[in-house]
Amino acid sequence: MLKNINCGDITKGKLGEHVTLAGWVNRRRDHGNLIFIDLRDRTGIVQVVFNPELTTKAHAIAESLRNEWVIQIKGIVSERPEGTVNIDIPSGEVEINAQDILILNESKTPPFYVNEDVDVDENLRLKYRYVDLRRENMKNALVARHNIVKYIRTFLSEREFLEIETPILIKSTPEGARDHVVPSRLYPGTFYALPQSPQQLKQLLMVGGLERYFQIARCFRDEDSRADRQPEFTQLDLEMSFVEQEDILALTEELFTELLKELFPDKSFISPFPRLTYDFAMENYGVDRPDLRFEMKLVDVSNVLEDTDFRVFNDVISKGGVIKGLVASKCAEFTRGKIDELTEFVKSRGANGLISIGISGFGESLSDLDMSHVRSNIQRFLSVEHVQKLADKLNAVDGDLILIIAGDVKPTNSSLGALRNLLGVELGLSDPNVMAFAFVTDFPLFEWNEEEDRWDASHHAFCMPKEGYEQYLADDPGKVVAQSYDLICNGIEMASGSIRVHKRDLQQKIFSVLGYSVEEVTERFSQLLDAFEYGAPPHGGIAPGIDRLVMVLLGRDTIRDVIAFPKTQSQMDPMFGAPSEIEQSQLEELRIQLTSED
Repeated sequence: MLKNINCGDITKGKLGEHVTLAGWVNRRRDHGNLIFIDLRDRTGIVQVVFNPELTTKAHAIAESLRNEWVIQIKGIVSERPEGTVNIDIPSGEVEINAQDILILNESKTPPFYVNEDVDVDENLRLKYRYVDLRRENMKNALVARHNIVKYIRTFLSEREFLEIETPILIKSTPEGARDHVVPSRLYPGTFYALPQSPQQLKQLLMVGGLERYFQIARCFRDEDSRADRQPEFTQLDLEMSFVEQEDILALTEELFTELLKELFPDKSFISPFPRLTYDFAMENYGVDRPDLRFEMKLVDVSNVLEDTDFRVFNDVISKGGVIKGLVASKCAEFTRGKIDELTEFVKSRGANGLISIGISGFGESLSDLDMSHVRSNIQRFLSVEHVQKLADKLNAVDGDLILIIAGDVKPTNSSLGALRNLLGVELGLSDPNVMAFAFVTDFPLFEWNEEEDRWDASHHAFCMPKEGYEQYLADDPGKVVAQSYDLICNGIEMASGSIRVHKRDLQQKIFSVLGYSVEEVTERFSQLLDAFEYGAPPHGGIAPGIDRLVMVLLGRDTIRDVIAFPKTQSQMDPMFGAPSEIEQSQLEELRIQLTSED
């Protein structure tokens, strides 16, 4: 080894020892006679002193050192002089008196600072990711990720789960997103697909009698990227036989709570995790993954405003729509410009507009409120009675801002829910040290696709209907509730799962609702349906996202900051220059001919 101890392990207990270190020059300071460098490796930083009275050769070499050069140091651990102790690092009480130095490699000037926490353009960071990985934030993220995955493996292994790898090259089967496809050289004109998830494979493992399976699975989906989504990602894939929904939820909660206690004791959470039905979440928060770190529920105020002279309200009510509102506490003095900004935000989420009603200056009793205390963009259509009833129903008090959206139920809920999340961030209502976990259950099995005029699976096609709902499959699929569930945390879907269908006839009925012909079902799903005829046990599972979990626990804004080599928002890899063209000879070998976009 080129070193016999790590920088982070140099402490006062090592005083007087001769050590050999290797790492990167984090910083160099020339004080004339003495030269100081901070030597960095993965474990930390230690100060090294070059004194020409001890070694003129090493001192002369140290004069040429620059940041990010890779060096080896031999020296003696010594106590720092009084007044120079650095309490911010473990090695801050000691330093290395250098006796010898070897330059292992020089470095060009880095494209951005490694030793300072400064904002850097993401494309530049990803182009030079090998430099970016040296920065403290990235190193900490990958160390935390390792520790999380290690804990998960130990936790599940102790509970008799088997870690089993499943294929990366499989058949293209619909699972909700586009597949990444791989052409076969040996069978021209045919293709493998990269798995969107090991969904059918883990079910086949249950049919195979393995009973408890998991893997840290790589998954691939050809869909638009966003802060918590990448074309390739990692999830904990978990499946169990002979279980009911509650068994899986209990195991998942135990895993997450024990992991937090062990690795993130500074994070707070509520246990047992709250349980919300899908309908309750949509009605009260507008989304199926609400941030529960703050209240701010959505309230139906249709009955309060249905008798106003405001035509928009009247039209919405007559067409079966809804009027819903929320309260932004102590925001009555929002400027017109700010209200316009929020209006454009909700319009971008599907709303037709935003009604604002600020109430202030009336004191503690709503009976003292009159229209002089009201500021609204529909003020001339409101009476004082309307505002008082509205404030009473929404629990609004002096200084609050009431925000209202009217329209069809779905876009009203989704746009008002998005506004709620935005205000939670802007008003500082979301404590980063609180992990507000909850389970959302009872999702609909199907949702209607207006554009395609068909039923789509809400989660996927393999979810078992709840008892008593199978009867609606033929005549009223929209009524079918699935034994499916999500784990949410701080406004993000952390995991999704379900009890699976394990009988052929029921699975075929579900495929039929989704519009698959008998031929399509045979072509795409015969491997699973045939397996169900050989003694498939009842089974179910869940799949937490590793990237999202690390992102939330570390308080990062995007999963790209917790993945070693991610793609950009536009799914490019600036470091490798991927995706890229391939040679004509490769295309010919695969018998693929490219056509122009025209």
